[in-house]
This record gives sequence, structure tokens and C-alpha cells, in this order.
Amino acid sequence: MSMTHQAMLDIAIQEARLGLAEGGIPIGAALFDENGTLLGRGHNRRVQDNDPSVHGETDAFRNAGRQRRYQSTTMVTTLAPCWYCSGLVRQFRIGTLIVGESRTFRGGLDWLREHGVAVIDMQSAECERLLASFIERYPDVWNEDIGECTGDG
Repeated sequence: MSMTHQAMLDIAIQEARLGLAEGGIPIGAALFDENGTLLGRGHNRRVQDNDPSVHGETDAFRNAGRQRRYQSTTMVTTLAPCWYCSGLVRQFRIGTLIVGESRTFRGGLDWLREHGVAVIDMQSAECERLLASFIERYPDVWNEDIGECTGDG
């Protein structure tokens, strides 16, 4: 693989920062092929588009376009994926998931591991700070978003 895990995560972090600059929730993602070539990148646009289905992972996945197969791809996201995005990873059999951090939100990491997805948690302080700062400033937006992701919204 030509890119390191950190280099891949850096692209997702760029997307998270772009989302924040647009007035949205700072969660970014990117999808790479087995050689580390970027296929698609995206960020959470629930607030900007008033669309609860546009999460970072789904945006990156959509921007990657259709692939012949996904088993050898790697999804990189700044935050552990919610159940919706975990389902996307599982349904399309994405082989590897690199997570910036999972302290703020655990999502479906254990379930994905149980189903054969290689999960790498980078435990990135930068990802934690980015989201923690947002949550501190906009707790209502975060609570609404997390509620939608857990089915409690």
C-alpha cells in the first residue's frame, strides 16, 4: 500500500475541517483501493443539506462511484461509524476500516470486527479535539445527530 494509515486519515481530517467550515458536523471520510489510491472522499453534510443520510462515509462512498468489488478497499473515517455507516461497510464487504477515534462514539466497531472487517483505531487526539470542540460549541446539533444515528432521535 503506497499511503500510510496516517496519510489516509489526514485526507479524512481535511474533509472534516471542510464540513466544519461549511457549518456542519466535522466528520470526514475517504475510500481507498488496495494500492492506496483515493477513490472518493466526503464529509457529513446532514446540516448543510438538511439530509440525515449524508454522513461522511456515505458521502465518500457515493463520490467513489461504483467499484467492481469492495473487499480490498479501505474506508477511513474520523469517527467510528454509526450503525447506518457500519451497515454500508458490511453490506458492500469493505475489507478494512480505519477509524480516527472511537472514544466520542463507539458505533458498530465490535460488530464489524465480528463480521470479518479489519478495524484499525488510530486513537487520534486531533480527531478527538476537532469533534470535542464542535460538541462543546453546538451540543444541540450533536445530540440531534447522534440521536438520529442511534435511533433515539
